[in-house]
Amino acid sequence: MQLQVVEARGPADFDRAFSDMSAKGAGALVVLSTPAFEIGRQRIVDLAAKNRLPTVYSYRYYVDIGGLMSYGPNLADLHRRAAAYVDKILKGAKPSDLPVQQPTKFELVINLKTANALGLTVPPTLLAQADDVIE
Repeated sequence: MQLQVVEARGPADFDRAFSDMSAKGAGALVVLSTPAFEIGRQRIVDLAAKNRLPTVYSYRYYVDIGGLMSYGPNLADLHRRAAAYVDKILKGAKPSDLPVQQPTKFELVINLKTANALGLTVPPTLLAQADDVIE
């Protein structure tokens, strides 16, 4: 297996990036979350499907719109924890006194419709570990 890094700074670069990946024979893709990618997430999911690239994303909302799978922090849990911080600050706590926290809940989400469209069979052991399976 050989790692290829393809740079895309925003939606204007997506078509070129996928063309470069196809030309280099990429067999799969990992999309790391950036604000530029959030703006064009549907386009990324569509290009991955068009180029038949199995893709793993950082957040489940990519999978909800047709991406293959995601593994990353549970955003609802992060929002709840952020609300607890806001509550503490509104009650007088100094933000600098509050500890920095890391995500503690991660989720694996798999879209079987997308797997089938790509001609992939997801192993039962992986499905059993998923927090959510979209059928």
